Amino acid sequence: MSEPAINLPLEASGGQPPVPQPPPASTIFRGPNGIRAGWRVLIFLAIAACLVATVNLVVWLVLHFILHSRPQLGVISSLSPTTAILSDGAIFVFTALAALVMSRIEHRKWGEYGLPVRFAFRQHFWLGTVVGFLAISASLFAIFALHGFHLSGLAIHGATILTATAAWTAAFVIVGLGEEFAFRGYLQFTLTTGIGFWPSAVLMSVLFALAHAANPGETKFGLFSVFCFGMLFCLILSRTGNIWWVVGFHGGWDWGQTFFYGVSDSGLAPYHNLFNSSFGGPAWLTGGSVGPEASVFTPLTPLVVGVLFSRVYRENRYEPLGKA
Repeated sequence: MSEPAINLPLEASGGQPPVPQPPPASTIFRGPNGIRAGWRVLIFLAIAACLVATVNLVVWLVLHFILHSRPQLGVISSLSPTTAILSDGAIFVFTALAALVMSRIEHRKWGEYGLPVRFAFRQHFWLGTVVGFLAISASLFAIFALHGFHLSGLAIHGATILTATAAWTAAFVIVGLGEEFAFRGYLQFTLTTGIGFWPSAVLMSVLFALAHAANPGETKFGLFSVFCFGMLFCLILSRTGNIWWVVGFHGGWDWGQTFFYGVSDSGLAPYHNLFNSSFGGPAWLTGGSVGPEASVFTPLTPLVVGVLFSRVYRENRYEPLGKA
């Protein structure tokens, strides 16, 4: 049998090799991989801000009508499952939608920004949830060992236990999704392509702490604890490649702190918590009105968790594509 003819690329081009196209020139707006990271961040924030402004206007009009017709309702100021779901749920929706728009602009999959759907609520999430609950339990036990924390029986009974457990569980899953995607999702991913992972981690952890500064009674030491948790969450992100472990940890810590043990969360008192509890002693031990997050023991928690975590998860898996 005769061999089939082979058409070489040189023959198709008249014997001349194809001329490579020069890369697009770099400018202040574009780098070798497209729009520069800083501009992508600004576009993302602008989209999220427009969404927030639109929804806030609608909510303000609705609340203005309700409070005008029923002023006895007053203003909702306590931490409850409803307020947590509405506030952090809105954060998640706004940032997720803004990231979806950016994924179309950048020709990437939305899951590359830290929340791949195929890993949703699987092993990493549940492991993080357990570790988060154990971490807040260890912090409170250390305070208890120095006679600064006490449990004094159930705060709710009967069917309320079931409904409150379900409500707070849903609320803190949403809190974890909202806060972690806002600070460890698109922004962390994009800044990493521009200035590197750990400089981005420090910046986002500082912003994460400052976002808690408006909480009632928050202290500088409490904000330092939040910063330490932000750095821990970035470490976990770097080793797991996504934020599902972190979402679980965040939710497990807050669920244990607010609902299970019934202590203040960054100065916000709990509602329909499982146990009644009380603190006694100096603020450096108990955290004062802020709660255990401002205790001297709390910054030690992310340190210990980080060391143990690094011994189990040794390989870096977070690698945003390209530099811009």
